[in-house]
Amino acid sequence: MKRSELVFERPLALQATQPAEVRGVPRDHARLMVSSERGHAHTRFTELAHYLRPGDLVVVNDSATLPASLPATSAELGEFVVSMATNFGNGTWLIEPRWSTSQPGPLPVTAGIQIEIGGLPARLIAPYPGLPRLWFAQVDGDVRAAMGRIGAPIRYGYITESHPLSTYQTVFAAVPGSAEMPSAAYPFTERVVNSLRENGVGIAAITLHTGVSSLEVETDVVEQHPMYPEPYHVSARTAKCVNTAKREGRRVIAVGTTVVRALETAFNGHEVEPSRGFTRLYIHPKRGVNVVDGLITGMHDPVTSHLAMLYTIAGQDTIRDAYHEAVRAGYLWHEFGDSHLILPSDRRALPEIRWIERTA
Repeated sequence: MKRSELVFERPLALQATQPAEVRGVPRDHARLMVSSERGHAHTRFTELAHYLRPGDLVVVNDSATLPASLPATSAELGEFVVSMATNFGNGTWLIEPRWSTSQPGPLPVTAGIQIEIGGLPARLIAPYPGLPRLWFAQVDGDVRAAMGRIGAPIRYGYITESHPLSTYQTVFAAVPGSAEMPSAAYPFTERVVNSLRENGVGIAAITLHTGVSSLEVETDVVEQHPMYPEPYHVSARTAKCVNTAKREGRRVIAVGTTVVRALETAFNGHEVEPSRGFTRLYIHPKRGVNVVDGLITGMHDPVTSHLAMLYTIAGQDTIRDAYHEAVRAGYLWHEFGDSHLILPSDRRALPEIRWIERTA
């Protein structure tokens, strides 16, 4: 696939700059576009259960978000910030040095340079192959304690002000470890969870600790884009739930691209098996998917690996048409934005509900 096939036009005005809490509306009042090969329906996230079937299994990510943005200094650069992306143990981290929350790198650093992250001494080891914004670093001291003292949630320039860590936790958050919120679950509330259960929809969980946001695909051939490792865990209970659903012909609906990657990593060619470790799995149309039958996700940026995954699940034509519709209808992008339910094999007609006010 060519990089140009991931390009689409999206006005900057469609970036969500504030969380629902600040806008004064419940999280589950986000707009929801439901897409299948039959077309697209516009509704509200509170209505999610009406677009799923009794017996569907919804799989969520129970990773909780860390205050993973830390102040940093060095003799050469002065003050900057570091996003702590992935913990490999024994003080080794994958990090993203940034000039500021709104200004990314790469910074003019070299292997061996000494820096200070959150008051802890650290040394840059090497850049991640193919991703010059990311560096391996050896950090001396308790990074989690430093996060607790002076860390903040990672945010980018389109978020106009800082918000407490609780804003970046989902209703499923249970296992701390994500650099950024597994944001596909942001609009879920107890009300939505209860409505799913009342409609016979099952819920299971995996854990995948997210790193920093999907970086733009820079290779001309999409499949050559590098992916960095992220830790995941698929429990025996969740593997059993997924395998039973597949054997019985019930759909497995992933909440977020992280869930897709964890389940597909745990697939052994016949079924999902309990497993844990690190995954660098890159899902694109040439690879295909084996486990998931649908996806609940946010609206993804142009030219990202996330978009390649959506093409894999639903087909390029369906997704490009959906994004044209999302732009036309004024859907909001990023972690505090609107939501997208993708059901590629659902051949039922989708009733369309037109919107009058974005936050009504």
